[in-house]
Amino acid sequence: MDTFLSPEFWLAVGQIIMIDILLGGDNAVVIALACRKLPAAQRTKGIIWGTAGAIVLRVVLIFFALTLLQVPYLKILGGLLLVWIGVKLLVPESEDEHSNIQASDKLWAAVKTVIVADFVMSLDNVIAIAGAAQGAGGDHQMPLVIFGLLVSIPIIVWGSQLVIKLMDRFPIVITVGAMLLGWIAGTMIIGDPALKDWVPTMPGDKPGTSLVLPVWHYGCGIAGALFVLAAGKLMASRSGKTE
Repeated sequence: MDTFLSPEFWLAVGQIIMIDILLGGDNAVVIALACRKLPAAQRTKGIIWGTAGAIVLRVVLIFFALTLLQVPYLKILGGLLLVWIGVKLLVPESEDEHSNIQASDKLWAAVKTVIVADFVMSLDNVIAIAGAAQGAGGDHQMPLVIFGLLVSIPIIVWGSQLVIKLMDRFPIVITVGAMLLGWIAGTMIIGDPALKDWVPTMPGDKPGTSLVLPVWHYGCGIAGALFVLAAGKLMASRSGKTE
C-alpha cells in the first residue's frame, strides 16, 4: 500500500501515461488502418484485442529493458535515443510512414497486424517508459509500468483521436511531451553505472545503494528538456526553410 501512496509512484505513472499517449499517435493510426476493413460489429473487438496484445508485449519488452538498463553505457545510449525521438517530435513529418500497413477483413489477422506493427514501432515507448519507471526508484518499477500501461489502454483505444486533435489544435502538448522525453533522457544518462565514479552521489534507501545528488539529477533533467526544445525548434526552422 505504501507504494501507491508514494508521490514518486504517481509521478512516474503520470509520465508513463503521457508518454504512451504522445508516442501512441502512430499506434492509433496503425490500429485504425489495420482494422478499417473489418465488419462494423468486429471493429471494436479488433481494436481492443489488438491493443491489449500490444500492451502485453510491451510489458514483456519493458521488463527486459529495465534489466538491460543496469548494464553500463546502455542508459547513455537509451538517453541519446530519447533525445533524438524528442527532437523528431518537434519536426513536422513530410511523408506517410504507415502506407505499408495492410488491412484485413478477418478479425485475428487484423489483431496480428496490430501486434506485429506495434512491436516494430514500440522501441521509443519501451525506452521512455523504462526510463520513467527507473526514475521512481524502489522495488515497484514493474508494478507501476503495468499500472500505467493498463490505465493508458482506454485512453489509447477511445481517446486517441481526441488526443490527436488536441495536439493539432494545441501544439504546446507536443512541445511539453518532447521536453518530457528530454528530461527523462537527462536523468537516465546521469544515472548510468558507467558514470558512478564521476557523478556525486548520496546513500540510498537500502544499505549499499547510492543515488545521484538531487541537484545533478534535476539539473541534467532540465538540461535534457531544454536541449530537446532548442534542437527541435532549430531543426523545425531549417526544415521549413528547405521546403
